[in-house]
Amino acid sequence: MTEALPGDLLRDLTPQVVAVVTRRCGDFDAAEDAVQEALVEAVRTWPERGVPENPRGWLIATAMHRLIDAKRSESRRRDREQADQLAEPEGQETYEGDDSLDVLLLCCHPSLTPASAVALTLRAVGGLTTREIASAYLVPEKTMAQRISRAKATIKGRSLGIDGAADLAARIPAMMKVLYLLFNEGYVATEGDQLQRVDLCAEAIRLTRLARTALARMTGSAHGELGGLLALMLLLDARRPARIDAHGAVVPLADQDRSLWRHEATREGVALVDAVIGTGRPGTYQIQAAIAALHNRAPTAETTDWLQITALYGLLEKVAPGPIVTLNKAVAVGYADGPGPALALLDELLRDCAENGAGGFADHPRVPAVRAHLLELAGDLDGAAAAYDLASVRATNLAERRFLTSKAAALRDARC
Repeated sequence: MTEALPGDLLRDLTPQVVAVVTRRCGDFDAAEDAVQEALVEAVRTWPERGVPENPRGWLIATAMHRLIDAKRSESRRRDREQADQLAEPEGQETYEGDDSLDVLLLCCHPSLTPASAVALTLRAVGGLTTREIASAYLVPEKTMAQRISRAKATIKGRSLGIDGAADLAARIPAMMKVLYLLFNEGYVATEGDQLQRVDLCAEAIRLTRLARTALARMTGSAHGELGGLLALMLLLDARRPARIDAHGAVVPLADQDRSLWRHEATREGVALVDAVIGTGRPGTYQIQAAIAALHNRAPTAETTDWLQITALYGLLEKVAPGPIVTLNKAVAVGYADGPGPALALLDELLRDCAENGAGGFADHPRVPAVRAHLLELAGDLDGAAAAYDLASVRATNLAERRFLTSKAAALRDARC
């Protein structure tokens, strides 16, 4: 027995245990519930009794006992022989496959909505309780429980495992999207008074590492786009210590103290970008990671290579066209070519959206924020202040709203 209760151990074991129990009982929903109860029991008893010599076997055995108890309560007609067949003594589990990727892919199934997939992933792969997930997303526990239940119902009857290379290739994009959404929710929280939620970012990075390792083990080679996603997360998360000042106010990228950035994460992220770029046709996450690497490589904001960043956004428009990509490109153009061409690009984007039936994009909170920034670069302080005011009204995150409001006030003070 050991004396510590390592949280990382429980998180790493969770998808493995879920997979084993699911394969034994044939019911992912029931298996996941039973594993959650086993995790709660581990958190309750291991600090006092110590971690078992075979923690994976302990969790499997405990989950199976919980599952048997649940089945008995549902139907007393289950006989002892069936129960004994389900249960195995602690420490005798012999399945040695890597189940983490199987469970992650199932939780990120394309049939699920992104919100449901993220919640189910955090529970079945991350090992978080429903209460913890609800707290992270600032919703009532009952609401999150219903979301997870609907997700389980949607994938009910789907088996673990991958049906060949084509099936694997088809499911990886949905998995990466879910991991990216999870990280983004941590990087800029949708709601609440905190700009970032460190725990969600850390969990997204951990799960992406897990997926990359498991996929490489399964296929025998590294997945370039998944490596790009991990690099992007690391490079963005490296800036975390400088994104908020001592008073809790948002600090924009150009004003951040880069000495506070986590340079180990930057080095790992840059090395990953260098390793995956050029190994095939670049994907969305690889290009975004390359852009992030240019920011992180620059010792100061003034030395940022905006011309190359603009070119990369042009490439990203071809690979994954969308209004957000062009909006980000407008910011880069503002620094590379000046605010005039950037404002013209922004106006062209909004006209195209209106003509293509996507006029609602003009109401996106980032649109007036970008316009305000470009107007400020152009010296139109009154126009910039008005745009910052509009952006603050549309912002859903309170920390961002306070930042935008303060920007508008500072520009008005500068006019006085």
